[in-house]
Amino acid sequence: MAREPQASAVPTSIAAVESAAAAESAPPNARVLISGASIAGPALAYWLGRHGFRPTVVELAPALRPGGQAVDFRSDSHLTVLDRMGVLPELRRRQTGGSPIRFVDADDRTLLRLPPEFAGGRIEVQRGDLAEVLYEASLPWTEYVFGDSITGLTEHDAGVRVDFRHAPARDFDLVIGADGLHSQVRRLAFGPEEAHVSHLGYYAATWGLPNFLGVDEGSVGHNAPGRLASVGVDHRDPSRAGAFFVFASPELTYDRHDPDQQKRLLVEAFSDLGWEVPRLLASLAPAPDLYFDSISRADVDTWSTGRVALVGDAACGATLGGMGTGTAVVAAYVLAGELARHPGDHRAAFTGYEKRLRKYAEGCQAGGDRTGKFLAPATTTGLRLRNALLSRPLFLNAMLKMGEKVSTTVALPEYVDAAAAGPDGVSAGRREVRA
Repeated sequence: MAREPQASAVPTSIAAVESAAAAESAPPNARVLISGASIAGPALAYWLGRHGFRPTVVELAPALRPGGQAVDFRSDSHLTVLDRMGVLPELRRRQTGGSPIRFVDADDRTLLRLPPEFAGGRIEVQRGDLAEVLYEASLPWTEYVFGDSITGLTEHDAGVRVDFRHAPARDFDLVIGADGLHSQVRRLAFGPEEAHVSHLGYYAATWGLPNFLGVDEGSVGHNAPGRLASVGVDHRDPSRAGAFFVFASPELTYDRHDPDQQKRLLVEAFSDLGWEVPRLLASLAPAPDLYFDSISRADVDTWSTGRVALVGDAACGATLGGMGTGTAVVAAYVLAGELARHPGDHRAAFTGYEKRLRKYAEGCQAGGDRTGKFLAPATTTGLRLRNALLSRPLFLNAMLKMGEKVSTTVALPEYVDAAAAGPDGVSAGRREVRA
């Protein structure tokens, strides 16, 4: 589990942090506000700090989000950026080793086995572990504000006036939305979510539970047409496990902040299924960590408007299967590099960033369109065909090579660090505020 973020010196107010930072010398457009502290946000903050900027990250959650599903990196492009960040050795230390997948019938007889590299790529880590590593790497240059969110953006000649739910309004030179598929920054600056996010016909859910099924490696799942119920062992604590459910459905109307309502939707969708599903559903009621969302994709005509830009899933995301984690770290690297390459000219920087990344990101994202159909084919025939094809080594290897090829088709410039130790040439120290 990711540990609680700590600060070596916690200011008494955001204003105090801003006053201290204002005294530092910095390049043009140095004050950059990033919304979101999951993956893209801390990765971008790291690279901005390396280039001499003064990033601030605001995160709605009160602390780093622990746990979550495993995420993976599949290509040379992904590993090159992680290596340039200096975090690759730590991620290798924390990697899961991959997660083999076994599909079974209602009597627990194996129908299909998939090797660890199918889901785990070349490095697989828990999302919470990755977020913590990126957070720690970015701390020397970054102010983190937990427990708050952006409520308003007003652009003016010299920057952007930002209103917060709790903190006083502040001015920044640039604002970056790294806040995921349901981005608040995108909603405020680009328009309503329904104009940019498309439902792909499925919903997915995860939650933690005791490993009462005794899963000793990877995960095991059971399908019915349009549904998948699976459970995987926690590689760090074999007494714990994580459930992963997927089901086909037209777009639902529900409160994204009401886990009890979401639990009821899951029970309704799976209540008639056999195998171990009743026991798994019974573990859902007390679960405090339910994740429930549609499988969707974001498509934004342009990734920037004025002094506001999007990165990661907010710009070009897919809920599952779109290699969003690897794309996010690559995009963060390129966005920060282009801002450094065009000091004081955010328009040129944003244009260069999108020109380099859009085709690559959209190619990776396209995999998300097939994820629900792969995990939970809509018909019995579809299930049999999936199992038969993936049981053939040649077909399986071709799929793996295709995924690696798509995620490597991007050129990574060697951006020069403007001030690798921070805006004033030395470590800026850890700055963190909680609303």
